[in-house]
Amino acid sequence: MSANPIPVLDVRKVSKRFGGVRAVNDVSLKVLPGEIVSLIGPNGAGKTTTFNLISGVLPPSDGQILFMGKDVAGLRSSDFARLGIGRTFQNLALFRHGTVVENLLVGRHIHFRYSVLESFLHWGRARREEIAAREKVEQIIEFLEIEELRDKPVSQLAYGQQKRVELGRALACEPRLLLLDEIVAGMNREEKEDIARFTLDIRDEFGIAVLMIEHDMQVVMDLSDRVYVLDFGSLIAEGTPAEVAANPQVLQAYLGEEAPDARA
Repeated sequence: MSANPIPVLDVRKVSKRFGGVRAVNDVSLKVLPGEIVSLIGPNGAGKTTTFNLISGVLPPSDGQILFMGKDVAGLRSSDFARLGIGRTFQNLALFRHGTVVENLLVGRHIHFRYSVLESFLHWGRARREEIAAREKVEQIIEFLEIEELRDKPVSQLAYGQQKRVELGRALACEPRLLLLDEIVAGMNREEKEDIARFTLDIRDEFGIAVLMIEHDMQVVMDLSDRVYVLDFGSLIAEGTPAEVAANPQVLQAYLGEEAPDARA
């Protein structure tokens, strides 16, 4: 990595107002190449709104959002996916009656360039792109260790397995930045350990930078290179996991009390 790499994501003083309410207030954060960065905070702190701004679901009221040095604020969410931003959602957004393979293929659609006629005849470019898409999907299935589930409808899968499928669909668009919205919520310990392992491999093997919202502090501390903390829509701390865990403002926000050394 160069001494001053271009951030994959550079959020500069972004705000979002809903009427007279500032849900996000002058938030700035960066994700560098090869990093796993976490955005944490109490319920209602503005984390999901920030994710929605970064992924184009909502337009910012103020500020800039730079992806690979390009200002993308105001683009549609479909444009973000084409640029290389993949996302999972806190509430599963899968096609429940589709198979695992069919759900993963949905993530490949942004890469299809063939015409309606080519699709109808299934020849030329359409055939080549369909073959390439299926090869990519099979690679993801192998990576996520869900080979035995590939032809099952998503509705028949356990919750943790459905989470893997949603992660796979985000990977299918070949992102340069992956946004994980509470990916381990509702999972048991073994499922959490699996997702943590996959997240590290996504960074280390595929070179994909990761920004995640997460309430599980053990996952945050184990995976993150850096952590940003939101409270009431504003950033109150940033740093390494150890620095953030010892920050009195963070303890105040989470526990409603000051750190022990601050009371001494």
